[in-house]
Amino acid sequence: MPTVAGDFELTMEELRIVARFAADSARRVLPVFEETVAGDPRPRAAVDAAWEFVHGARRSKLQRVTSLEAHRAARQASTEAARLAARAAGDAASAAYLHPIARAEQVGHILRATASAARVAELNAGDDPSVGDALLERARQRATPVLVDVLGRYPPAPTGSNRTARLMSTLDTALRAARVW
Repeated sequence: MPTVAGDFELTMEELRIVARFAADSARRVLPVFEETVAGDPRPRAAVDAAWEFVHGARRSKLQRVTSLEAHRAARQASTEAARLAARAAGDAASAAYLHPIARAEQVGHILRATASAARVAELNAGDDPSVGDALLERARQRATPVLVDVLGRYPPAPTGSNRTARLMSTLDTALRAARVW
């Protein structure tokens, strides 16, 4: 199976599992963007590109370009929820290019889409943090052992100052606690 080398190796199958986790989260919140910014296809194109990779397509310029375009759409969105939904889509497409470099910021390629989806859920529930916490728990339960193993190759996610970064750090901690060493 082809691998990507760096500080450690990642197989294409491992990258597909990471991309599936991110794409599943992004798919769930994509309607939030589409309802807010009707007619902008960029985040959907990114999610579709992520799923193409997940289902066996080679990673290509498609994932890179659609990721960048989804992040541009996020910057142009008028609400925080729509911005986060578009970012989740961009993160899903870019998950195909997770680098095997032992740096904490790489954890964002694995978990940021899910943290963004949790924050979108909170915002849609009147900024209720229990909704985000529940979504993180469901994400923890759907994380495969392979995903948790890949995550464990990286340093822990940095604890940021905004709610999405804190959600990502919380999910990171929960998944690492579940890892079989």
